[in-house]
Amino acid sequence: MAKTYDYDLFVIGAGSGGVRAARLTALGGKKVAVAEEHRVGGTCVIRGCVPKKFMVMASEVSHALEIAEGYGWTVDKATFDWPKFLETKDVEIARLSGIYVANLGKAGVDLIHGRAVLKDAHTVAILGKGEGGEDLIVTAERILVATGGRPWKPADLPGIDHAITSEEAFHLPELPKRILIAGGGYIAVEFAGIFAGLGVETTLIYRGPNILRGFDNDVRSHLAGELEKRGITVILGCQHTAIEKTATGLLNKFENGHEIETDVVMFATGRVPHVTDLGLATAGVELNEKGAIKVDEFSQTTADNIWAVGDVTDRINLTPVAIREAVAFHETVFRDNPQSYDHDNIASAVFSQPPVGVVGLSEHDARQTLGEIDVYVSRFRPMKYAFTGSDERVLMKLVVEAKSQKVVGVHIVGPESPEMIQLAAIAVKAGLTKAQWDATCAVHPTMAEELVMMKDKQTPGAMAVG
Repeated sequence: MAKTYDYDLFVIGAGSGGVRAARLTALGGKKVAVAEEHRVGGTCVIRGCVPKKFMVMASEVSHALEIAEGYGWTVDKATFDWPKFLETKDVEIARLSGIYVANLGKAGVDLIHGRAVLKDAHTVAILGKGEGGEDLIVTAERILVATGGRPWKPADLPGIDHAITSEEAFHLPELPKRILIAGGGYIAVEFAGIFAGLGVETTLIYRGPNILRGFDNDVRSHLAGELEKRGITVILGCQHTAIEKTATGLLNKFENGHEIETDVVMFATGRVPHVTDLGLATAGVELNEKGAIKVDEFSQTTADNIWAVGDVTDRINLTPVAIREAVAFHETVFRDNPQSYDHDNIASAVFSQPPVGVVGLSEHDARQTLGEIDVYVSRFRPMKYAFTGSDERVLMKLVVEAKSQKVVGVHIVGPESPEMIQLAAIAVKAGLTKAQWDATCAVHPTMAEELVMMKDKQTPGAMAVG
């Protein structure tokens, strides 16, 4: 006789990936439960993409007001109400979280608010959620771990307890006058733009030679220069030795001997998979060398009946990827339709100011993997800024495999680049050639038309201008 379980599927983590897998499986007639120790919606909705984008949009208003004067507008002194913004933002986040909860309920998923820990491969304990305050014990035929990631701070840095992460930045009781952001990744540069746009004296410090490690080198250097045009102080090749609380703020001490006092110190030095105290080893789930859950191409862990999707696997840490992995998991496990999600040529955006949109290979990676390539680069002042006299410039870059002439990389820095890259990603994913791009009629006057008008190949080491 087959063993019976309380649930066909138990999901640990109610973020975008976990919720999608739970809903699809429940709608397919299976008995499903989800446990979430924080708020439903996960990193993206509660403490990531969505509230961050609201902050980006709020901070961009100051730049829009500057441009407005160039277009003939007389703008009276503008003020920003931080507490009012936080209240409005939190109301919207609560609404979105409520939609996630409602959708789970409509699908017939049991939602359990609490921390879930694996006791063995088929048994889960939800801590303190039993009727008498003891742990609630449930069993499941299959288990999906979708617990996401958490910010990382260097625990051995003296004074690190004085620093916040991106999660606390969404709830600062008051807007600081001075902030120092440690890190060079997308979260660091996004929050640098946010705080600078809101009038905060902003310093960005990173230990590496340039920001956005892993991105195309032209993108990295171009954005660093544009950030400084927005009034952000960018310090590279340096890192903290200590943070000390003073009567007037926080004193940041650096390895080069310099010191900077600020009101807030924010560490955006990466995120790590949330695997602590989940009982993974007890259930036979192994971690890889980076501390993420080890999975195969179908998101199956080293335990036969346990899968994992999203940031906890540290493959490509993007919300849409977690959702696609969840769909592939559902198709594979519950619909007898094995699917492994294709992680190649996934577009991404950095909501810095100006923003970045990229898809495909950087120039360096293309040379390493493809050999001979053609590179097209254009730097120009967009029409929007040319009228106002601003010195801000756009970067557009195409990387093309020389033999096939397929466009294998697109890199854009400038206004609306995230919107452009979504459509460019379709062409790259489809394997279209440079000739096919060129045969596409331009839409004029737009910035995007430059993507189908670049004719001159760039000589390695040269700087293209437009």
